[in-house]
Amino acid sequence: MTNISQLAAVSLVGLFTTSSNFLGAAIGLYVRFPKRALAAILAFAAGALISALAIELAYESAHKLHQQAYAMQSAWAYVGSGFAFGAVVYYSATLFLENRGAAVRLPTRFREYAVGCKQKDVNELLGLLSKCNLLRHLPPEEIEAILPYIRPRRLHAGEILFHAGDQADALYIVAYGRVKVLADSRKNPESGSHSIATLGEGEAFGEMALLTGGPRTATICAETETELLQIGKHDFDRLVKKDRVLANAVQHLSHERAIHNLSSTELDPSTWARIARSNVQHLTRSEARTLLVETGHGAGLAIVLGNILDTIPGCLVIGASFNGLASLSLTLMLGMFLGGIPEAAASASMLRKAGYRARTIFGLWSTVLITGVLATMAGKLLIGSPDSLIAIFAQTIAGGAVLALVVHAMIPEAIDGGGSIVVLPTVAGFLFALYLALSTAY
Repeated sequence: MTNISQLAAVSLVGLFTTSSNFLGAAIGLYVRFPKRALAAILAFAAGALISALAIELAYESAHKLHQQAYAMQSAWAYVGSGFAFGAVVYYSATLFLENRGAAVRLPTRFREYAVGCKQKDVNELLGLLSKCNLLRHLPPEEIEAILPYIRPRRLHAGEILFHAGDQADALYIVAYGRVKVLADSRKNPESGSHSIATLGEGEAFGEMALLTGGPRTATICAETETELLQIGKHDFDRLVKKDRVLANAVQHLSHERAIHNLSSTELDPSTWARIARSNVQHLTRSEARTLLVETGHGAGLAIVLGNILDTIPGCLVIGASFNGLASLSLTLMLGMFLGGIPEAAASASMLRKAGYRARTIFGLWSTVLITGVLATMAGKLLIGSPDSLIAIFAQTIAGGAVLALVVHAMIPEAIDGGGSIVVLPTVAGFLFALYLALSTAY
């Protein structure tokens, strides 16, 4: 074949390989396709790609190096360094794009991104809560249930929050500023109200409201502009009814000895906050929906680049190894083609929820087709002879990126959609790809 005809042929190969993304997008938008069936297809594709990378790329690359008088250890190091470099580049680029909105493309990636955002949002709040001995006495694993019930409360300098004798109905934590604790003047009218303590950032007061609901024993006045965190007794009581662990902790605290020893705890504040933060893992539907729309708004470029990043490595390998139809990497093409269907379906569904129109979604995925064509042509033109050292290293870099894609996106999505049973189609995909590889070799 002439160079022009080879380029034309390899561009058609790239177009075919990535064309399944349009099919997947259409399924995600218009067809109620069984979720487990899509997960099985994705798992099968992941298995095929693993087989292609292990046998057709990694092993054959090492074998070519061995034929050029490289020792086994040197060949392994050469191939391994290429795979490692490609995986690091892909993973770093993916995280960069996901943090800028590309995470909305896939459900599992978005959930991880959303939980990370929530943990960042509550980080400062948990630091303050960790200084509250009453709450820190509760298991940090259970603190997430309390977070939705915390309300901000602002006080101006000199403003009274409550008076001694008022009905106790909430716990307060000082977020910033200072408050004065004034003695109950009713007990000693001649002395008037005088300050007996000053509370600053992170300090809590009104703990007994969560335990007894009795009257306030002192007056609280803002010394400076102050912001408080408030947990109402009714909200806390509701949580206690739902959670036995919290109920037991509150019962324990209601004992006079426990009240006396509130200041001693096995966990220091920083450790408590770290454990509590690591257990902030759940998102309400409202939180997820709001964040999905906010993240997806204006993230079109990041989504496009994320799609392109998933497409380029595999197409580069296909183009670099193309020397005619007989040299096509069927297993790699099969894995990419099949994997594109469920991945695009899940992505289209997520983008629709994020507020994107169908026309825009198809426009985003059209970049994959263009990228597939250009990447296969670039692999053919730029990587050069498949037996040269530069070509081998370039292919292993691309192979490492594809392997990172399989582990980072394809397998998690398959398990999320189909459960643990997807291990079976994954193995089936691997064995089918192995059979294709062996049938061409013998």
